[in-house]
Amino acid sequence: MSTAPLKSATQAELIEYVNTQAARIQSMQATVDIDTSVGGVKKGKVTDYQQIRGYVLARKPAMLRMIGLMPIVRNRAFDMVSDGKEFKLWVPPKNRFVVGRNDIETHNPAQPLENLRPQHIYDALLLREIDPQIEIAVMENDFEIVTDAKGHKVQQPDYEIEVIRKGEHGWFLSRKIMFSRTDLQPHRQLVYDQNGNLATDTHYEDYKDYSGANFPSQIEIWRPQEEYDITLTIVKLQLNEPLPDDKFVLQQPPGAEVVHLDQPQASETRGSPGGNNR
Repeated sequence: MSTAPLKSATQAELIEYVNTQAARIQSMQATVDIDTSVGGVKKGKVTDYQQIRGYVLARKPAMLRMIGLMPIVRNRAFDMVSDGKEFKLWVPPKNRFVVGRNDIETHNPAQPLENLRPQHIYDALLLREIDPQIEIAVMENDFEIVTDAKGHKVQQPDYEIEVIRKGEHGWFLSRKIMFSRTDLQPHRQLVYDQNGNLATDTHYEDYKDYSGANFPSQIEIWRPQEEYDITLTIVKLQLNEPLPDDKFVLQQPPGAEVVHLDQPQASETRGSPGGNNR
């Protein structure tokens, strides 16, 4: 818990901050350490996976590529790309090439990596602007329960911007952006689906200056419906460097097993290696 003096801001100032930051960052190229865990109440256990090194490329409006490397040998553990609508995922250790759509959710407990959608990563990394044409923003003075140095749970004041969005079936709570009162930076974002279910819970920590832009050096992404958690720790970050289209091309490798997630799948019996149950 921070003991720094609390800062104040208006609703207009917080919205302007979100929109200014969204406009300032058009692309990113990052070297990251990736920590992953899968499971929870639904699965009945949590499996932690060994930390791996990886690379993340993102370019607006919706392009993303993420590569994970195997520990020590640094061969590719996975490689995935997305154009915002469709995605491709290559898993060399399993010789599987997965093709699907970001808007179709498929939960495969035997292949937890295949539950990951590049769009979830993109939306967590790059905060979208608040669009007054289709969104209404409301500020709330609230607090977050945190743990102090002695292990006690205490209330820490924050600001929350609740974004109400116009969808196909009417208005719905799209997301909540929570700002710390000690630095007025976004430290958490909750994203909801149109049925009011929490879809993504992202925490942003340890902001640093990268080429004149404040950006969190640790980003934790929790997907409660699929029960997976990914933490990205920034090792190196370049913002607004040109990223040509060929950086987001992933070809199907010869001989790979091709899986189309928008088609019925046979039940999987093989688990994912490399995990330690807890």
